Amino acid sequence: MSNILPPQMARKMYADMFRIRQFDIKVVELVDDDLIPGSCHEYCGQEAVAVGVCSALTKKDILTSTHRGHGHTLAKGGDVGKMFAELFGKSAGYNKGRGGSMHIADFSLGIFGANGIVGAGAPIACGAAHKFKAAGEPHVAVSFFGDGAINQGVVHEAMNLAAIWRLPVIFVCENNLYAMTTPLRDVTILELYERAQSYGMASTKVDGMDVGAVFDTTFSAVERARAGGGPSFIQCDTYRYFGHYSGERHMKTTYRTQQEIDEWKKRDPLDFWAERLIQGSICSAQDIERMKREVDEQIAEGVEYASQCPAPSPQDALEHMYAVNYPYTPAQGAEQ
Repeated sequence: MSNILPPQMARKMYADMFRIRQFDIKVVELVDDDLIPGSCHEYCGQEAVAVGVCSALTKKDILTSTHRGHGHTLAKGGDVGKMFAELFGKSAGYNKGRGGSMHIADFSLGIFGANGIVGAGAPIACGAAHKFKAAGEPHVAVSFFGDGAINQGVVHEAMNLAAIWRLPVIFVCENNLYAMTTPLRDVTILELYERAQSYGMASTKVDGMDVGAVFDTTFSAVERARAGGGPSFIQCDTYRYFGHYSGERHMKTTYRTQQEIDEWKKRDPLDFWAERLIQGSICSAQDIERMKREVDEQIAEGVEYASQCPAPSPQDALEHMYAVNYPYTPAQGAEQ
């Protein structure tokens, strides 16, 4: 158990991870039932990363997310009902039903948005961090990305910029070993954190299945950034239980073996943390079951809320395409 983690926060971290797990399990069901259009990228298995990182942040710290962003949004305080409404394409959703799974944002919570472009959140996080530094504000920016982004040029440009400007930004690489179906070992030789070290920033690797370890590592990086110590890179080794996206389970892919999946599930982050909480007398097995029931009720209420919300009006289809609706633009339906 972390030495700097208050018991109340330790219990909340379990509930937050279970909420993410149950949310995406329900998403799979709803996609299969054609109640959520398109497909989604489930976060199941990686919950300890999002919760461990976001538990070390304040509301005014910001994050940029990825196409697998449900966990990041929920861990930063996102509303379950508004997220389901967005996935349903309803007007009460975070993006009024326009964005769907890969574009959920809530600036009031410091969530600068999921992003369907691999690695594209890194320079956005640098921009936010530069603003914090220029304004003398003690906030930090976190950029989540997967191992598939580690060979994207924009990520390396962002890390170099953050290093030379000593920006208060933390690069969090969720290494789940596969970029879609491509094994990391086929495209990268060095450990990911070793590549970040070459830019002259603090860089480390942590067990991404241990929420306490992720929290401790992130807490240190946040403290360093707030004190003017510049950027950090954290490699979180983790594993996704489902395929790259919800449609993959119907494709009979063979890039992962069932044995490999089962081995990672033996280190399930929820089971691991529940055991730590009970062993440390932080809570009882009955407390764990109570938290699960409360989360399940939240998920059911969120689905019910989204189901009852109205769909966007066809007359509003061209609204909310830009931050400002300029007259005579294509989004307004004007002839060119």
